[in-house]
Amino acid sequence: MASRAEDEAMRHAIALAAFGLGTTSPNPVMGCVILDSQERVVGEGFHAYAGGPHAEIVALAHAGERAKNGTAVVTLESCDSVGRTGPCTRALIQAGIRRVVIAVSDPNPLAGHGATTLRAAGIEVEQGVREEEAAAGNVAWLTAVRRGWPYVTWRVASTLDGRTAAVDNSSEWITSEAARIDVHQLRGEADAIIIGVGTVLADNPRLTVRNVRDGSLAIRQSLRVVVDGDGETPDDARVRDGLAETWIATAAEVGTGPDGLVDLRALLRGLYQRGVRAALLEGGPTLAAGFLSAGLVDRVIGYMAPKLLGAGRPSLSGKELSNGVGVGILREPIDLEFTEITLVGPDIRYTAVPRYPARKPEPSLTAQLTPRVPKKADISAEERASSDIMRGVPIRSGSTKEKGED
Repeated sequence: MASRAEDEAMRHAIALAAFGLGTTSPNPVMGCVILDSQERVVGEGFHAYAGGPHAEIVALAHAGERAKNGTAVVTLESCDSVGRTGPCTRALIQAGIRRVVIAVSDPNPLAGHGATTLRAAGIEVEQGVREEEAAAGNVAWLTAVRRGWPYVTWRVASTLDGRTAAVDNSSEWITSEAARIDVHQLRGEADAIIIGVGTVLADNPRLTVRNVRDGSLAIRQSLRVVVDGDGETPDDARVRDGLAETWIATAAEVGTGPDGLVDLRALLRGLYQRGVRAALLEGGPTLAAGFLSAGLVDRVIGYMAPKLLGAGRPSLSGKELSNGVGVGILREPIDLEFTEITLVGPDIRYTAVPRYPARKPEPSLTAQLTPRVPKKADISAEERASSDIMRGVPIRSGSTKEKGED
């Protein structure tokens, strides 16, 4: 059983891990706290960016000789594989750690078995401490690795009567500036932002990530994905401006379902192969309905402005094909379980998890065509990496390898 000091250290390690959201993919976020033999904190760290030192390595460097005969408290089972960095299990063994406390076991078969290796080296290992809390902070990576496609958050902004645009199709400034700033935090935590070609043609968005503090372009940009079955995205569309990488996902490239439209499951598998573990679905009522009807949305984050339009573009829409197959048609209501409701400026922000009706999954539903963690979107990757813990560690570009492979 974990001691009081270990439990408190795990709580702190979970908070540290959150600073890596948006910069570690395809690796997980991870935090580590080192306690000496008297259970005093002597080192701490987090995984700051893919290809950089893992949380244990940073914390051990911080602790130095004080780690000997101490305890390592980690939010995720230490990796046991060799990549661009050595296995963290070896570092813990060489540092003389006598006990390791783990929150969540690593589901990645390429990097797992760390607890087994540590026990074989004579180190005492305890697992499952604050497991639910740590898993919630790493939910996108854990979900993606277990099933092989990204964790999808549908972000929607609407009026109280469910309209995302007016009758003339104008959609700017439905929600407040505070809500729009919050959206940039969500974008910063996502590896990819997905919209449909209809949104490109109607709104021509840039889909870039801005720093909350001053509105400047963030150092790290998410992959922009346009679901565009027939390749209709104009050459002068803003998503082609070169400010961030863009994938125009056509039916010819991704593959199609029985209706000849882009296969959304194949799209998500393709994104996973590109290193995407967390995707933010932003665009279009038809695309959103297609993802929902296929059971591919894991979380909904909505912003409701205290406004009424009475008419205009709805949050969800779709159509029936001639063969009776629905594209973006919800045949049954989807229940949502609210996990958070709060105010962002004058707007209501809610977070909810879909509870899909139990039914046999269809082979390929298609469409035409992000508990809250600590705020950190206004802290750049460079600033985080130059903190007291990470001072002196160079910033390098990301990797598309899993934890344990980097």
